[in-house]
Order: sequence, then C-alpha cells, then structure tokens
Amino acid sequence: MTHKPLTAKDLADLQRAKALLENPGLLIQAANLLGSPIESMIGKRLPKRATDVLEKAATSAVTTAFNGAALTMRKDQAGSPARNWAHKVVAVGAGAAGGFFGLAGLAAELPFTTATMLRSIADIARSQGESPHDIATRVECIVVLALGGSSTSDDGAESGYFATRVALAQQVSVVSRHLATHGLSRKGSPAVLRLIQSIANRFLVPVTQKALAEAVPIVGAASGAALNWIFMAHFQRMAEGHFIVRRLERTYGAAAVKKAYGEAGASAA
Repeated sequence: MTHKPLTAKDLADLQRAKALLENPGLLIQAANLLGSPIESMIGKRLPKRATDVLEKAATSAVTTAFNGAALTMRKDQAGSPARNWAHKVVAVGAGAAGGFFGLAGLAAELPFTTATMLRSIADIARSQGESPHDIATRVECIVVLALGGSSTSDDGAESGYFATRVALAQQVSVVSRHLATHGLSRKGSPAVLRLIQSIANRFLVPVTQKALAEAVPIVGAASGAALNWIFMAHFQRMAEGHFIVRRLERTYGAAAVKKAYGEAGASAA
C-alpha cells in the first residue's frame, strides 16, 4: 500500500510529538528544577507499605478520572489553543495542600489532581481537532495516563510510546465498543475494570516518582506545589504528543505515521 508523504509542516509536528513523548521521566524533571536533593532519590525504592498505599491511590485516581470521562468542556472551536496554564494553577494548589501531609496527603490529593489533569488532557485533545464528548476520545484521554515517557529501560521509541499503545489497544477497543453500546452508566464492567487496572499499573511509575520526590526531607508544601506543576506539565506534554500523532493518523493512516515517527528526529519541545 502506497502512503502519501507527510508535508513539511506535518513532519515538523510529528518531530515535536516525538520530542514530547520521549522527554525525561518525572523524577529527572524534578531533579532539574529542584536540584541535587531530588537526585539522591533516583534509583531508590519506597517501603512495601508505602508502595501498597500508592498502588491503591493510583487505581483510585484512574478510576476517578474514568468516572469523570463525561467531561463538560466549554464549547470552544476544535483546534483552538488549550488552556494548559489554568489547569496547572489548580494542580499547584492541590500540591501545596497535599505537601503538608506526606504520603497520606498524596493519597488524598492524587485523585483530585488526576481528575484535573484529565480535563486538561481533554482540552488538549480538543485543540488537536477531537471532540472530548466522543467515546473514543474520552477513552484515549485516559490512555494518556499510561504514557509515562521514556525511561532508562526503554529501547528507543518503539519500546516506549507505540509499545504502550499496542499493549493497550485490544482493551481500549473492547471498552470503546462497550461504552458506545451501553454508555458510561455501565462503567463497572469487567472490560472497563481491566483497562483501568492496566492503566493504573503504568500510571504508578510516575506516581511513585512523585512520591519519592516529595519524600525528600526539605520538600514541603512549596515543593509539593512545584512537583504538581511538573506532574501536570509532564502529562500535558504526553497528551499533546499523543493527540498530534492521532491527528496525523487521521490524515495519513496509522502505518504511515508510525513509520515516519521511527525515521524522524525529535525537534526541541
């Protein structure tokens, strides 16, 4: 099958998407912003009890986000710029409040922050020409939570962004069909619960990095706010990259975009 080549503008957009989707992990970004105290946490593990708390918090956060998939977005024109800064401000406030209470504060704050993040992700989807009210788009917004960016264990783009999409593709397809037939009122189905758990397992990686950074003794409410800014910005970048790719796939086809993605360099983002 012959595919038409991407235009120069669309190739530049794809290069930007690649740069966004392969940006450093959350803890590295925190270290760059907050300095060497965070760097000492890289590679460390949390105690088992703390990990259990975070696993429950991650699942609760993804469930809350999924239950909020019927978002009430303003009727902005598709393609108009997303309001990323407004959602970051809300996240900063939540991070400042949660920073006073350590791990317990994170467990309580994370579902709220994730729900705010989902609204921002939906806004970014709209800016790339999608309707947040469509079932398929709503599910793809949740999938963004599984896109943690590249890590030291990744072997290039294929094992990162596209590997995550492939791993979730069948579940996403089943859930999209289920919701199209039964609506969001049937969100407790086994298919939906399996997708939520799969995404929560991947979302746990940046959540754990966030918890490690907040565990640094000098990190208080102020740094909790800064970390939430990073956390929100991180997933806004994932969302922008993901929905740029989806926009191009609607024009050129998934196979052509995937091939071009693998061949493209990553522009500064």
